[in-house]
Amino acid sequence: MQKAEVTQRIADCGAMAVVRVPTVERGIEIARGCIDGGVDVLEISYTLPNAGDVISGIKAEFGDDVVIGAGTVMDATTARLAIMAGAQFMVANCLSEEVATTCNRYQTPYAPGCTTITEAVHGMEIGAAFIKCFPISDFYGPKLVSVFKTPTPFMPILASGGINLENLADYVSRGVDCCGFGGLLTKGSSADIAKNAAAIRKVIDETRAGM
Repeated sequence: MQKAEVTQRIADCGAMAVVRVPTVERGIEIARGCIDGGVDVLEISYTLPNAGDVISGIKAEFGDDVVIGAGTVMDATTARLAIMAGAQFMVANCLSEEVATTCNRYQTPYAPGCTTITEAVHGMEIGAAFIKCFPISDFYGPKLVSVFKTPTPFMPILASGGINLENLADYVSRGVDCCGFGGLLTKGSSADIAKNAAAIRKVIDETRAGM
């Protein structure tokens, strides 16, 4: 899948599991729960050295049933290694023009972490598919989406940090394009994760239907 199709699948899903796991087997278990519950987008963080193996393992197990990406991609070398492992998108805690160039070269959606509107607009200028509000989404909550979207309503927003079932509808109704989840989509058994994923899916679908 090329950039446009992957970007659309992320936006259509509206939710993303943020995964850090010690083993490929645990990554597959998490992915199975997410998919069963209706969330088919996973970000595997490069804060752990096995991230490439987890990406490859999940993709081999589930194929096109999942959109698998790399997280904490802070430099071009990591971006290229992630792409070679099978990552279909990149998410970062910061903005890097080198990562943007690599992602554009290989037609891979990129979501840089941005703290200010100036950073966010620059991210769009260099080809970002989404702007990840980081770490400020964790501090400001859902109103942050309005702060960014009011002057730039066309800005595609990925929010991560502090989002739960209680405030998810507020994020979605304000126009966030994709919400990242840690514990809700990574803790417990596959059945536990599937239950949480289904609850997330229900909130997103119902809120979008009412907009």
